[in-house]
Amino acid sequence: MLSRIYGLEHEYGLIFSGRGSSTVSVESALGYLFDGLATRQSGSNVFLPNGGRLYQDTGCHPEYATPECRNPRELVAHDKAGERIMEQLMLRAEKELARRGLRGNLFVFKNNTDSVGNTYGCHENYLVDRRCEFHRLSERLIPFLVTRQVFTGAGKILRAPAGCRYVISQRAQHICQRIASVTTNSRSIVNTRDEPHADPEKYRRLHLIVSDSNMSELSEYLKVATTGIVLTLLEEDARVRDLQLQEPVHALREVSNDLTCRKLLRLANGKMMTAVQIQKVYVELAVAFFSRTGADEETAHALRTWADVLESLEDPRSLNGQVDWVTKKVLLDAYTERSGLELADPRVAMIDLQYHDIRRDRGLYYLLERRGHVARVASDEQIERAMEDPPEDTRALLRGKFVRAAERARRSYTVDWSYVRLNDRFGSTVICKNPFASQDSRIEFLLSSI
Repeated sequence: MLSRIYGLEHEYGLIFSGRGSSTVSVESALGYLFDGLATRQSGSNVFLPNGGRLYQDTGCHPEYATPECRNPRELVAHDKAGERIMEQLMLRAEKELARRGLRGNLFVFKNNTDSVGNTYGCHENYLVDRRCEFHRLSERLIPFLVTRQVFTGAGKILRAPAGCRYVISQRAQHICQRIASVTTNSRSIVNTRDEPHADPEKYRRLHLIVSDSNMSELSEYLKVATTGIVLTLLEEDARVRDLQLQEPVHALREVSNDLTCRKLLRLANGKMMTAVQIQKVYVELAVAFFSRTGADEETAHALRTWADVLESLEDPRSLNGQVDWVTKKVLLDAYTERSGLELADPRVAMIDLQYHDIRRDRGLYYLLERRGHVARVASDEQIERAMEDPPEDTRALLRGKFVRAAERARRSYTVDWSYVRLNDRFGSTVICKNPFASQDSRIEFLLSSI
């Protein structure tokens, strides 16, 4: 892919289900989770040797942020590594709870809504060129973001006054603005947070909170790869047909409610197009652009996969095992047909939830994976390596080396995305503004002093 920094953040749902009289609050369960981290950093905000970050977010959600990655395929491996780190912590916390006489199971879910309608997010981060006028870029990006849920949606049973129905996206119902600065209420399709963790003269960070958390590696890969491609088109000011939607927020929900992917959306110019048709315009523009400028192997693969998935949406069920919302819909359909239950039945809701259980011997997604029924992007070996090692071609390599060395030497230290510091009497701090830099003589000098 063209040179860009990518990152993902996932807020996980956390539940303790006790046996007998055992009860544990979510706050306490979160504490047990973080106690499993062998680190000299503060308990609920920790940078890991793989360059990622684990911390407590609003509402007692454990959140994992990947290290900086330069291509979507590697990002998928690091995102899945976050799941496995959470799984390890969960199993360790369960044992400690049992040792204290609190018997039961911890559940960690990679989803976006709970049983009472609260939502928690998947946040995407893309480093973009500061010279590109942000509002114009955002407006031109919105039609793409509204319609890409046809392959990025995680699917859910939506409970509404008129009854239960299955929808494509978990987040669509919670988005109410086009562009805004907040993330916990009045959520928007494009968030204006501007924290590049890089040279602010050259870069800004595009922060997106509109998407679902994916279990499917292919959905996650396409979500990031296609967005990176479209951002390249917009940064290079490639000609983009007028695709502005008349009411983007309303269209976001219309797409989510349409399981056929054939509903016509009204554009600002009065024309009518489906979500798939809009996506195909972006694909055609990208293919034309890269035929002129040249595409590396990864970009060419992403373009082919994107086009193939859009063609398959003529019959969405053909994407079973590839796209989350389709895969889960097929599971739910099979269960309701076999059991004779309605979507409103709590047992059906449990199937919906269990799809997102990250414990690999329990979650339904991982049951399908063990049976070879889901598409893979990253191998188990790549994921296991990403649990320990940062990407080798970004600033995360420097951060990971520093954290590992400081922990090994039992030195007090502080670290963030753009700096590392030894907490000694000299206050040795190194600021790292370039997220593409995996080498830095100042860091090497600091490491030699540990």
